[in-house]
Amino acid sequence: MDLYKAIQDLYAEKEKLERVIASLEELQRAAGGSVPPAPSSGKRRGRKSMNVDERQEVSARMKKYWAARREGEASEGSEP
Repeated sequence: MDLYKAIQDLYAEKEKLERVIASLEELQRAAGGSVPPAPSSGKRRGRKSMNVDERQEVSARMKKYWAARREGEASEGSEP
């Protein structure tokens, strides 16, 4: 594949897209203004917060996990 030709084709496509975007923006201005803001779903993004009980459950579960893991490492280290 000829890279030079591929780059030239991409530049030509970019120019076409820029012209289309400019014409759409012009139509938008002529039609009366700005784009209305996207509706807010009101949902929170990210992790949910945990209450005290949930935190204690996770803590107990992780203590058990790490204890079992340490026990596994100790038994692996003692075998030749």
